[in-house]
Amino acid sequence: MSLANRIFSFFRPSRPPQAGLAASPVTDEIFFPKGLEASYRDRTRYDRPAILAECLRAWRTNPVARRIVKIHTQFMVGDGLVVKSGQRATHRFVNRWWQDEQNRLDEQIPEWMDEVIRTGDLFLLFSIDPVSGMSYVRALPSDSIKDIQTAENDVRQETFYIPQDMNLPPYPAYQPDDYQTSFVVHYAVNRPVGCKFGEPDLAPLLPWVGRYTTWLEDRARLNKFRQAFIFMVKGNFADAAARTARQNELNSNPPPSGSVLVADTGEEWSVLAPKLASQEANEDGLSIKKLIALGAGLPTHYLAEPESSTRTTAEAAGAPTFRGMEQAQASFIRMLTRAVRIAVRMRGLYAPGEHLNPDSVEVVGPAITEQDNAALAQAVAQAYPALADLFDRGGIDEAELLRLVYRMAGETFREDAKAPKMVRKEV
Repeated sequence: MSLANRIFSFFRPSRPPQAGLAASPVTDEIFFPKGLEASYRDRTRYDRPAILAECLRAWRTNPVARRIVKIHTQFMVGDGLVVKSGQRATHRFVNRWWQDEQNRLDEQIPEWMDEVIRTGDLFLLFSIDPVSGMSYVRALPSDSIKDIQTAENDVRQETFYIPQDMNLPPYPAYQPDDYQTSFVVHYAVNRPVGCKFGEPDLAPLLPWVGRYTTWLEDRARLNKFRQAFIFMVKGNFADAAARTARQNELNSNPPPSGSVLVADTGEEWSVLAPKLASQEANEDGLSIKKLIALGAGLPTHYLAEPESSTRTTAEAAGAPTFRGMEQAQASFIRMLTRAVRIAVRMRGLYAPGEHLNPDSVEVVGPAITEQDNAALAQAVAQAYPALADLFDRGGIDEAELLRLVYRMAGETFREDAKAPKMVRKEV
């Protein structure tokens, strides 16, 4: 074995199997399948499970992937979502359903949000109690669904969901006004036109998250090797046996750090250390991290990489992120609103005497940023005096005044809501 190989073999760190995506056997061809076959738009059966498995493994083992998912969930779910209804009976039922011991949606919703980001799909299994009409909801793992049966002329009219386990029967899709006791509701994001399944936000990032992990691991190994060294002793030995005996003596009693070595004229001591210089390492890592942040829709300072020390620059960099998160939050809230309305409809089918109104239900999410609240409060404070004066002069009525004030506050005044009678101030 050469001297260089001996140096690296002596200081080579132990590497656990599959420590992260750096050891991933997945290649780029899996994420970008070639060919223009008839099913080009949809993930093939062997392709989609591989992508979902890699997304889940990245979330479990890679801190960057885990952090990307958690950041989106923290912003879009926040302290929790609120369900409400303008009709009193419906409001009581949806809150009881939301907080039911078998549902506890405040605990399930963050898990659902993580699943949407990791897989691009959310399969909600509804189980209905035929006596009370109460619905119980569980999310199915996206990789447990093998295929989706749809109407022949419309891919969005889903009829059955085929599980991976061939021993299980297909899950029926939700059919409005049918007395079903079990069905699945499917939501998809990033779904190309004409496709059955959605696309994970995490999937395009996997190759680069893996490359960043590999780069970082290599940097850690280089830093370890850079501090490694061995002593080299040259001398006039009578024969090979004498040289071996001297080497064994020094290996058995190596000189400790900081000691003083005294050798006779027959020995010459020196130190061998690897020369591993990489002046552009920081720029290389930052380039990869920027691409990951770009694909995740996050500014790099969200991934522990400050771009600037000024607050203005950081706020400007966050504007596209907030816009994207607001859009994703609105889509997720629409999913939840439909799920709640389905629960209300099923309750109405089995207990029609309660006269529930599913269309009155709405789900409200938290503001994405605190800056939005401050800006909206300032907008109301500046606009309200002029609007109030216009109302006092008879230029607008109560409904229009409330509509404009609600709009300045970022809320919506429902058209079906009755505006209260307000007293005009004498001008």
